[in-house]
Amino acid sequence: MTVDNATRLPDPLAASPRIFENDLLDRLSRVHHLTPVVIYVPIILGLLIYSATQLGLPLIVVGVLIGYGLWTLTEYFGHRFLFHPVYPLPFGLGPRFQFLIHGVHHIYPNDPLRLVMPPLLSGPIILIALCVGRVLFGAPFCWPALAGFMTGYVLYDCVHYWTHHGQPKSALGRHVRRLHMLHHFRDATRGFGVHAFWLDSAFGTAYRKDDTPGSAAV
Repeated sequence: MTVDNATRLPDPLAASPRIFENDLLDRLSRVHHLTPVVIYVPIILGLLIYSATQLGLPLIVVGVLIGYGLWTLTEYFGHRFLFHPVYPLPFGLGPRFQFLIHGVHHIYPNDPLRLVMPPLLSGPIILIALCVGRVLFGAPFCWPALAGFMTGYVLYDCVHYWTHHGQPKSALGRHVRRLHMLHHFRDATRGFGVHAFWLDSAFGTAYRKDDTPGSAAV
């Protein structure tokens, strides 16, 4: 039985270009958008349950809020200075590295399989956060803080995917999507907070109210 071109199913990788010569690495660079939810939400719940055996509810809430706040700063400054470096990155990390971690997303912004971080990238970030949390807070307070940090990361990835492929209904949703589209299609030197968009106002990288995607950058 043959299938002609008119009835052949679309290639799911047509909008997802190859970026590694190695087949395994290239496959691992593509992830379903629910991957962060599937991997990290059970860990977050486990951390909160364990924290409840060590701490009272007020300290857990404070820890989660601190961890979430630290994620928003990681999101903003990572996007601003690592993903869009003004100066060459240290340690021999040149244009190829920058392209792999973020440049490809600006060239193919709607690639459905590269809109959330693959575990090869998010995993080390979480491990670094764990080490920093142990140093800053010690146990057991580091556990709810880590849960808050990971919650912020999952929200970031979900919002990022949604800004590219969702259909916002609320005024807030349309506002968040507009800001990210401005980052892609007007001025990539602003709008570094994907879900933590308020940090752009705090650090002077917010867009003007009358800016629209596709208009000439000023």
